[in-house]
Amino acid sequence: MITGVQPKILLEQEEMNWELVRAHDGLTKRSSKILWIGWNEDGTFKDKHDTPEIERSLIMSPFNQFFTWQTTTITELIEATDDLIRFKTRNSEYELRKIVKI
Repeated sequence: MITGVQPKILLEQEEMNWELVRAHDGLTKRSSKILWIGWNEDGTFKDKHDTPEIERSLIMSPFNQFFTWQTTTITELIEATDDLIRFKTRNSEYELRKIVKI
């Protein structure tokens, strides 16, 4: 190693498995994992889930203070399959797709 040169750290890049597209402007976000969050009446965190429901929010990984994206709460589930979830929130409409690896 050359004196004064910092060694490089190889970071493992997560594979993106989900793509979220906001309907009105096409904003697109990708993440490796997703969670659905439930809320208490006072707006504080209540619980986490693997499936969407009315009054839950979507959060995209990583699951810490640097999360990729969080929606407002769901007001309507339009369509929900294993690979596609279309839903409306208080202020937007979204399409969440599982990314197919070829």
